[in-house]
Amino acid sequence: MQFKDIIGQEEIKQQLIQTVVENRVSHAQLFLSAEGTGALPLAIAYAQYINCLDRNPADSCGVCSSCRKYERYIHPDLHFSYPFFASKDVKIAVDVLDEWRLMLLNDPYVDLDIWRSRLSADNKQANINIAECHDIIKKLSYKAFEAETKVLIMWLPEYLEKEGNSLLKIIEEPPANTLFLLVANNQEHILSTLLSRTQIVKIPKLSDQTIEQYLIQHDRLSVEIASNYSFLADGNLIEAKSLSAQAHNDNAEIFAEWLRRGYGNRVPDLIAFVDQAAGWGRENQKNFLRYGINFLRECSLIISGAESLVKLPVRALETAQKLSKHVLDLNMASAIITELEQAHYHIERNANPKILFLDVSLQLVKIIKFKTFPKGTQYIYN
Repeated sequence: MQFKDIIGQEEIKQQLIQTVVENRVSHAQLFLSAEGTGALPLAIAYAQYINCLDRNPADSCGVCSSCRKYERYIHPDLHFSYPFFASKDVKIAVDVLDEWRLMLLNDPYVDLDIWRSRLSADNKQANINIAECHDIIKKLSYKAFEAETKVLIMWLPEYLEKEGNSLLKIIEEPPANTLFLLVANNQEHILSTLLSRTQIVKIPKLSDQTIEQYLIQHDRLSVEIASNYSFLADGNLIEAKSLSAQAHNDNAEIFAEWLRRGYGNRVPDLIAFVDQAAGWGRENQKNFLRYGINFLRECSLIISGAESLVKLPVRALETAQKLSKHVLDLNMASAIITELEQAHYHIERNANPKILFLDVSLQLVKIIKFKTFPKGTQYIYN
């Protein structure tokens, strides 16, 4: 993985390169970012750059023996740790290393859902267990085989529970020429003792323009569709790629029609929508709900008189303007967002989609037609 293969993040790339050029690479770093920003590929490219035998001022060479092994994730001094789903055959991360490498070779922009789909996870909980911590200590205690610097990249240290304290000594006093790169999404879920021993590198979200250009160039989408997807992705390239892969791409109009059916109390039409939504598949259902949440937030800006801040593409903007003028108010938008967020939470946990979308549809009727709001809604009075 070379820096040139990573989408955007030019400032962070230069910052990482400078730490190598100026010989001030911190031995324990935490790459902190939202999902889909490229933090994991950045960590891999950084490690490859550090160990490249013929690096240049802008990137690793990509052709030396070290780079060739890094490109296939088989360098003997590159180690990975990540959440996994323990079973009688899977005790530590290396037991599923082949699956991990295949996933990264396919696309290094990954999240836990993608990783789960590569494994026989069933309903098991992912974690980084004490056996994995002991294995990390063991393999980092060995001398480097080829490289000047041994590297451990730990993806999602949030899944380290109190067992992670067993790593504190080796992180604080590592063997010579050992580099720890932790890649995380949620700082609040990381052990405070671990945080205090790392240098935090904050990775910003990708801009809408960066994602839009990527979709236009790589997926050959039209400007309008790419703009729509980049808005929905909200800086998450994984999300943008998922949307691009879907044939279902008229979320704005479908979501607006769902609201209209709720406003009109058109129960037979709502039931027909429920049947349609139940057949989309879990990822499409999640994407639709996320779109609805973002769409309603943009509607709230229109209702509040801040239309200049709205980022919707032209067709979706026209739909949002009509709904904001004739159907919605701020209280309704807030209440519906709450319902959609709860629905998204339950879809992720394998709720029955038919029952779930029926329940949300009935809640829409109560909120829009009868102005009955669920408990916990933040009311806004004009």
